[in-house]
Amino acid sequence: MTTPGDRDTARVPVRGLTVLYDAECSLCAFLRDWLVRQPQLVPLELVPAGSDEARVRFPGLDHRATLDDVTVVGDSGQVYRGAAAWVVVLWALREHRPLSYRLSTPSGARLAKGAVLAAAKWRGSQWGGSEWGGQTYRRSDGWVYDPRQGWTYRAPGCDGGACPTG
Repeated sequence: MTTPGDRDTARVPVRGLTVLYDAECSLCAFLRDWLVRQPQLVPLELVPAGSDEARVRFPGLDHRATLDDVTVVGDSGQVYRGAAAWVVVLWALREHRPLSYRLSTPSGARLAKGAVLAAAKWRGSQWGGSEWGGQTYRRSDGWVYDPRQGWTYRAPGCDGGACPTG
């Protein structure tokens, strides 16, 4: 029996997952490269978070939040964030599905959350070094991070009169 708002997941299988990752994060790019080399039971598409493609494909998502926390979208509209996103990605991989089952238990979920928090701390330390210095961080795709306001999107402009053409 389904409940209101349930997409009847018992009868709607997941046939594909889209992983939104920060393309300008070296750890995220490393994990993206690792994921594409893994045998997949469920196909994974990897799309840069906050990109034009991500905004077109998933207009209802908070794209600012996808830059803060790994986000995975299922082909039937399921949205997973943080530790749950990592667990579902592992579930999609042939060699790591058994691990995903262990991480989906209450004690495993604590471990998965700890791993995600450790990755976030490492990622944050990369911005906290001399390159970032705690000031505004600007990505080449128009996303800007200000520690007081969080992520905002500013479409790339025509600085110097040179506008990119599609």
